[in-house]
Formats: sequence, C-alpha cells, structure tokens
Amino acid sequence: MKKHKIKYSLLILAGLLCFSISAFSQDKKFYIFLCFGQSNMEGNAKIEAQDSTVDRRFKVLEAVDCPDLGREKGKWYTAVPPLCRCRTGLTPADYFGRTLVANLPKDVTVGVINVAIGGCKIELFMKDSLQSYVSTAPAWMIAMIKEYDGNPYERLVEMARLAQRDGVIKGVLLHQGESNTGDTSWPEKVKAVYDNLLKDLNLKPNTLPLLAGETVNADQGGACASMNTIIATLPNTIPNAYVISSAGCPQRGDNLHFTAAGYRELGKRYGLKMLSLLGYTPKEAQ
Repeated sequence: MKKHKIKYSLLILAGLLCFSISAFSQDKKFYIFLCFGQSNMEGNAKIEAQDSTVDRRFKVLEAVDCPDLGREKGKWYTAVPPLCRCRTGLTPADYFGRTLVANLPKDVTVGVINVAIGGCKIELFMKDSLQSYVSTAPAWMIAMIKEYDGNPYERLVEMARLAQRDGVIKGVLLHQGESNTGDTSWPEKVKAVYDNLLKDLNLKPNTLPLLAGETVNADQGGACASMNTIIATLPNTIPNAYVISSAGCPQRGDNLHFTAAGYRELGKRYGLKMLSLLGYTPKEAQ
C-alpha cells in the first residue's frame, strides 16, 4: 500500500515539474536584447510622427511603471517609443529593433529591455562602485535612479531574468562614455559590467555580443569625440565586443546628443551589425 502511495506521489511531483517547465518554456524565436547606458541610450530626441508606427513583432519589456502610457513594469508591449522610461525620447534601440524585424524571418520576434540614466558614468552599473557613486550624484540624477529602486543594474538583471522565461537573450547594446571621457580604464569597467551580467543571468562568459556605440563624432563637432578612441579599444578587452560608428549621424546642436535622424541611423547601424552576427545577410531596413 505504501509503495502505491509513494508511486502516486512521485507521479504528482513529476506532473507538477512538467507543468512548471512548460509554463516558463522559452520561445527560441523570441530574440531579446539588453540595452543600457546614459542619455543617448535613454533617448534625447523628440519622438516624431513617423516613429509611432511599429511592427507588432518588435516588443519592449517595460522596466518601470508608466501609468500614463498604460504600461506596467515587467510586461511586454509593442515597442512604440519611449522605450526607456515614461518620458524619455527616441533611442538607438528604436531603430535597432525595427531593422531586425525588417530583416529577420517573419516568425522571429524581437524584444528590448532599456535601462539608462542620463549623465551617468559607467560606475553606476558597477556593483562595487554603485553606492559611492549614488552618494555623490546630483539631485536630478537621483530622481531618475529612484525610478529603478536605486539600482539600475539590478533592475536590468531583474527584467532580463523575467525575459528569459519568454525568449532567448541574444546580445547587449551599450551607449555610454560621454561622462567617462578621457578615462582609459573605461574598457575594463565595461568588462566588469558585462561579465557580471552574464554571470547573473547564468550565461557562459563572452557568449553574448556587446555592441558599443560611439559618442557624437568629431565630424559633427562632438564635445566628447575624443572618447571614441577609447571606445575603439573595447574589443581588445572584450573579444565579443563591436564598435558602432557614429560618423555622419547628426547632433542636435549641443554637441552631445543626436537628432531623431541621428538616432534612426545609429540604431540602424546597431541592427545591421547584430544581423550579421546572427548569421543573416542584412538588407535595407523597411
């Protein structure tokens, strides 16, 4: 009698386990990308009418609650901008995703998670420097950091873990460096963030491509264009890193931020590079 009860209990446990696995099974054709950085990843240009039409195959996982947009943290939505926080602007992630869905097979969905803070140094995303950095951050930045419960890096990891239930993380997009201009240790700091991300998401080291965009280029009068020589060395520190050129991408007149057209072009370049890394021959974005 006891043997029958044990067998019955085991069958129930096995059934529950199967249900649990199936309930959170990954869609291998849902490609997810993590985006982080400072104001140019956050999005600094005004969203225009042409930016509001988005293919439903392009999704954003909301990282904060945005009641005015009808969005809740931790839920997927069609990637109509803004893609960072509730009142941010156009970002490279917008046209990165559009470029991918225009080129990938029709049964592939693309999702992005965007956690960025205007004006921040890379130290804000580093575990060992977060607290000291926040303790001296200006009030206007603290308000943005609070939207991520005081820890943007942990919010990125939290959202990424949720996303892993739905799809497969395929890469990381970074646009940061203006606030670290001249810091030759920046590549090592980025590597620390990158390594922690993969470890915290139970991914093997160096398995995700990291795409890092240049600051506003010298050909556009970029105030931090000298940082691009340091960004160029990132692949020497992270073998799976690739630099996305900002040459020719127009800036809005402050020599720091791109125009909407600049973000569209830069995002397209991120997308075309990722497509090639995924094994696809890119064509023009639609």
